[in-house]
Amino acid sequence: MSRLGEELIKAGLITDAQLRKALDMQKKGGGRIGYNLVKLGYIDEEEITSFLSKQYGVPSINLSHFDIDENVINLIREEDAQKYQLIPVNRTGSILTIAMSDPSNVFALDDIKFMTGFNVEPVVASESSIRASIDKYYGSSNVLAEVIEDIEEEMLEIVEEEESEIDIGDLQAQTSEAPVVRLVNLVLQEAVKKGVSDIHLEPYEKEFRIRYRLDGDMFQFMTPPLKLKDAITSRVKILAKLDIAEKRLPQDGRIKIRVLRKDVDLRVSTLPVMHGEKIVMRILDKSNLMLDLSKLGFHQKGIDDFQSSIAKPYGMVLVTGPTGSGKTTTLYSALDQLNVIEKNIMTAEDPVEFNIRGINQVQMKEAIGLNFASALRSFLRQDPDIIMVGEIRDFETAEIAVKAALTGHLVLSTLHTNDAPSTVNRLLNMGVEPFLVSSSVLLILAQRLVKTICKECKEEVEAPPTESLINLGFSKEEIPNIKFYKGAGCSACNDTGYKGRIAVYEVMPITDEIKEAILSGQSSLEIRELARQKGMLTLREAGMQKIREGATTLEKVLEVTLK
Repeated sequence: MSRLGEELIKAGLITDAQLRKALDMQKKGGGRIGYNLVKLGYIDEEEITSFLSKQYGVPSINLSHFDIDENVINLIREEDAQKYQLIPVNRTGSILTIAMSDPSNVFALDDIKFMTGFNVEPVVASESSIRASIDKYYGSSNVLAEVIEDIEEEMLEIVEEEESEIDIGDLQAQTSEAPVVRLVNLVLQEAVKKGVSDIHLEPYEKEFRIRYRLDGDMFQFMTPPLKLKDAITSRVKILAKLDIAEKRLPQDGRIKIRVLRKDVDLRVSTLPVMHGEKIVMRILDKSNLMLDLSKLGFHQKGIDDFQSSIAKPYGMVLVTGPTGSGKTTTLYSALDQLNVIEKNIMTAEDPVEFNIRGINQVQMKEAIGLNFASALRSFLRQDPDIIMVGEIRDFETAEIAVKAALTGHLVLSTLHTNDAPSTVNRLLNMGVEPFLVSSSVLLILAQRLVKTICKECKEEVEAPPTESLINLGFSKEEIPNIKFYKGAGCSACNDTGYKGRIAVYEVMPITDEIKEAILSGQSSLEIRELARQKGMLTLREAGMQKIREGATTLEKVLEVTLK
């Protein structure tokens, strides 16, 4: 039985049967017992607040009359405010006043005292006003919960029908109703606010899950009730101008919205799965696009070599790495630097992720024959100075790109290879002749994204064992002088200890010695050693440099690089 519930029964404010119904509701849908009693209409919030104030001898307050200082709010993390349903109201000297819906929760009081270092004095406020204040000062999570409740109430009849019986006209009308609109808008708004790269809507047999991808990792954002999946899915498809009646085939679309006072594009992809349609929305937020080469993570020699190569009038610069390693950002940064009125820049992209003023960007459309190879041929009749090809996937594209690089054009492109030296073998395996590779390629750059330590909770830690550091490539002499850090975990980084990512680069200019190695058929290992002799840092060595700089941890470098 609930402690609060028992006290309310003793005071004659509710009955035993009413408490049992509230407890049953709590088991099914969660929430605190007071919240469920109010929701069932058995008691008013004001009655509970007044009762608790008298019972525990603490004053009650109306939070709507308060404008809480940001410095006070920052004393308690959102996670803890949500966990204990409380909010800091005021700080005077060493005393922190917090508003609570349950002032008898000694565990919450002790935790807040321990975390903040202040003496804590509770006051009572209604649960709804605390929820509203948490949303006002911290974010939108409670609004999301309220929206789901609204949807459940207003959409119940439609969404409980069998999928085969759903009337498409009715469903389209219902998805324009306020609750569904609010839910989808809030999911998008939270994603943009948190800086996530992708939103995943995933229907399973017994669950409908919404996940975000942030800094390369997925995390669960919310799980709306399963019966709402059709309404939510259809709303997104309508926004993306997709056919909501077509559920058997994949579809692709785009959504352009204004969120938090900035324009954001979303690339939408639907895919039929076992229990509905999975939707992935890639967020293309131009305000997050870093176009300053000096801030991407290059070491000094690497950025000097890269800028020297893209400044040349012709030749090929290749950027390699797996999907999601930041290749597009590096290429856009290079194009932004080269984008001057005197140059005609043409790009073939699949898809065009960001529109850049002054650059002629072409979206590939395989279905009608517009692919990288055909676009490249057309570009050469458009008097280009600089050409960017989204990816070299086959011999035909590689051959045209090489010829363009040899006939007075600067060509930028990407490949999927593990490191810079192995890119040479990849081109040779495609069928490009060794003499064409050696004479056309100016520089090959491989890259990975490594998570950076959260600056808000960064702290120095003890160095790992010396032997393991030496095995990784650190010298015995330098180890005592290196400071190692980690993130303790805080609200700014969702308690992960990491926030944001930075690129590590392996930059290999094609020197005369490497050209000779390519022509003589030397292996990628031999080419790698030649490049290192000329000062190239491998991906692992570039990652080690980020550790020396205190930007990341050993674990994160090991995750993304090979020795």
